[in-house]
Amino acid sequence: MNAKKWIPWAVLFMALFCFAPGMAEQAASGLYVKKVENLPEDFILGMDVSSVIAEENSGVTYYGFDGQEQDVFKILADNGINTIRVRVWNHPYDSQGRGYGGGNCDLENAVQIGKRAAARGMKLLVDFHYSDFWADPGKQMAPLAWRGMEIEEKADALYQYTKECLQKLRDAGVTVSMVQVGNETNGKLCGETDWRNIQALMQAGAKAVREICPDALVAVHFANPEIVGSYAAYAKILDEYGVDYDVFATSYYPYWHGTLKNLSNVLTEIAETYGKKVMAAETSYAYTGEDTDFSGNTIGDGSAVDYPYTVQGQANSVRDITDAVVNGTPAGIGVVYWEGAWITVGNESWEENSRKWEEYGSGWASSYAAAYDPDDAGKYYGGSAVDNQAFFDRYGHALESLKLFSLMREGNDVPLVPDAVEETALVCDLNAPLLLPETVNAVMSDNSKKALPVVWTLTEEQAEAMRQNGAGQYTITGMAGGMEAVCSVSMVEYNYITDPSFEEGGQGWKISDRRHADQLYVEDKKNDSLTGSKHLHFWSSQKDSVEFTVEQRVENLPEGKFSFQVSIMGGDAGSQEIYAYVKINGETIAAAPMKITSWNNWDTGVIPEFFHPADTEVTVGVYVKCQGTGNGAWGKIDDAALHSVK
Repeated sequence: MNAKKWIPWAVLFMALFCFAPGMAEQAASGLYVKKVENLPEDFILGMDVSSVIAEENSGVTYYGFDGQEQDVFKILADNGINTIRVRVWNHPYDSQGRGYGGGNCDLENAVQIGKRAAARGMKLLVDFHYSDFWADPGKQMAPLAWRGMEIEEKADALYQYTKECLQKLRDAGVTVSMVQVGNETNGKLCGETDWRNIQALMQAGAKAVREICPDALVAVHFANPEIVGSYAAYAKILDEYGVDYDVFATSYYPYWHGTLKNLSNVLTEIAETYGKKVMAAETSYAYTGEDTDFSGNTIGDGSAVDYPYTVQGQANSVRDITDAVVNGTPAGIGVVYWEGAWITVGNESWEENSRKWEEYGSGWASSYAAAYDPDDAGKYYGGSAVDNQAFFDRYGHALESLKLFSLMREGNDVPLVPDAVEETALVCDLNAPLLLPETVNAVMSDNSKKALPVVWTLTEEQAEAMRQNGAGQYTITGMAGGMEAVCSVSMVEYNYITDPSFEEGGQGWKISDRRHADQLYVEDKKNDSLTGSKHLHFWSSQKDSVEFTVEQRVENLPEGKFSFQVSIMGGDAGSQEIYAYVKINGETIAAAPMKITSWNNWDTGVIPEFFHPADTEVTVGVYVKCQGTGNGAWGKIDDAALHSVK
């Protein structure tokens, strides 16, 4: 994916739109939302908040749009979330009862979350990892209690465990609407890597769901839809084994998982081939590139894809993913946002936050996780890696983008405003005037682009200092439409020659062979090149059979002073006449002698300065004539350079 960088606007009118939740206030939002056509009433608009209990235990407080402290589940329900997703780990604690982190997501945590969701009229999607800690495509470790079991014993343990968990959720009054039998099970599950064993475990989990929650959907869950053919292969294997499931769910993170078109295509193939429902069980997007908890994030500035890292960009991304699942697939039933409330637990220091991560499990992993996962979590434990992708700011205040889930049912067609400014990149010749662009691209609130006039802060003194400092990267700022604009300038000694070292096969060069040498072509031989691996090679077996020119007419050369140089080496040249030259309007105005001596002894012809008037045609080149000795002359030409000079 091509990474882009935007300079975000202030957090989208946050000071102007602080209303109490509800549809009347939703309509007054300044958030632009394009309506998602054909969005079913029962479409799953979900939020995974598995870490929220640990967050609250760590002191996190959540605030609604009225600025008042509120139950986070009320805030979510009031803004269109109808399903809560929660992960369940078997036993995420070490032998002394210290939590591994990541929310310490055991069954008790799931029951608390399920009861609070039910109290707000939301259903629960239960995500069994069948592991004591994180399960994903990179690792699917069996719970410690199940290690060493044969597959039949493990399948029975999984079946009994799933039944017991679901029964406790039901007894607590939780409405379980869907159950995942595994999390991102890309050819692995619960320590098994053979599909005969994987499907047996999935079947055991599905059996438990059918018995305890007969109205709930059974989901399988995979990641990496961008890998060609992978989902079709998984679905075929499941079908061949007759695995009992209703929903083929995918993770879809725009930074890693390909295009929305591809997502729609792979889900459509499964839905149409096997008659399954499909959904995005995990997704997210950043509202800022900033890290807020002193523990690095999975994505940040420089990794944005298609949308800026702003509140509006976050909303546009999730809206378009929803549209792809609703209108891009024949059986799309839902989109679940991952960990939309997992924000920083403190704002003072890493030390303060680390204490809370360790005590309450509110970071992605604690040091205690080494008891189970010593090679990953046990080494790289820390805080939230997704605090910049939440729907709440670092202080717990709901972001305007949270209103998206209600607004996209009818749309919110407010006047378009600039949301961010794309960073501009510029390459400038050290010896040429620095001409900054007069406009920059603004990303509007509907994700379209608009050119805005820009005023740069660069002074003549600063520009001269950049030239004096030499080649390098420089950052220039300015203002456009009330937003900061950034131009990244690469100061270089610019070479106006096309394909100067023949690495592109001699593109732009014209060879005129006057005596029909035996060999005259671009050769790929690194040991005979001055730089790179290619050069212009010549050789001829007869005396007086080497005479040619290789030249290039330089397009769009500005008026000014320039230098030209080019290098040659070779052997057996005998009597020779070789020189670099510059022509203006076909007339040679400067030349520099060159000489062939022996292999790898390069001689460089340098024309230190010539003046190029405006509206004239410049041609640079090399003339080579060799009488040759013995079997005739040979040589190599490489590294032409045409630079401006002061």
